[in-house]
Amino acid sequence: MDVDLRKLRYFVAVAERLHFGRAAEALHIAQPVLSRQIRALEFELKVQLFVRTRRATELSPAGEQLLADAGPLLASAEALRRRATRAARGADSFTVGFMPGLIVTAAVRTLRERHPGLTVEVVRTTWDDQTEAIHDGRVDIGYVRLPIDQRGLRVRPLMSEPRVAVLPTGHRLAGKDMTDIADLADEHLLQDPDAVPEWRDIATELRRPGRRRTGPVFHAVEEKLEHVAAGRGVVVLPLSVVTFYTRPDVTYVPVTDIAPNQVCLAWDSARRNPLIGEFATIATDLVTDGQ
Repeated sequence: MDVDLRKLRYFVAVAERLHFGRAAEALHIAQPVLSRQIRALEFELKVQLFVRTRRATELSPAGEQLLADAGPLLASAEALRRRATRAARGADSFTVGFMPGLIVTAAVRTLRERHPGLTVEVVRTTWDDQTEAIHDGRVDIGYVRLPIDQRGLRVRPLMSEPRVAVLPTGHRLAGKDMTDIADLADEHLLQDPDAVPEWRDIATELRRPGRRRTGPVFHAVEEKLEHVAAGRGVVVLPLSVVTFYTRPDVTYVPVTDIAPNQVCLAWDSARRNPLIGEFATIATDLVTDGQ
């Protein structure tokens, strides 16, 4: 049996909101149409996907399983579409992904100069999608920050850079030449603790059962800096990120006893585009030459 991807997208919209009305509004379709499509999907799969009462809509066990499986399936379909679109455009375009704080201008300019008819685009990625953008075809090659899931990728080390503690300007550590991770043990971290395992292993708020401070984990650099400036916690970032986003209400102190951040180039190991290898060589040579 073939699964209708359109019905699957409708299902995911409802499953993520657990509300048919809000899902229909997000999909820009009428609620009765959405309900019919979900019933049709249930009929095709011969399972009940939702348990609906007057007060709530919940996923059935089959619905929970389908939601877990639907994400990768829809992502693969979207990646296929993007790769086909890119192939249809031919070899006249090339896209480079880059993480915050990294400047790729010199490498992009060099590639353009070597291939005057080539359109070279750049796409800013984040911690959440830096590898996803490679897999789904949004970028041909990406400047990534480790750690990443390297399955299906070729990864070439490029450089490393120190990491710093980002603090509000009135912080007790502000103005110090350097610090160590133990000085941050009593701080609240505004990012995923797994991103700073050295802090996670000694953090006061993680070592006391039930004492972990609640609150969102922020992913965008701009969000992190806003909350640091407001005195709600600290973050640990690569040095280039902080210097790129300089602002007067935030300062930073080098942390001496944590591993540096590793910057690499990464691309889909199945791709055979010769421009990928050429760009990787250009970028590596520029770093070697100190540009």
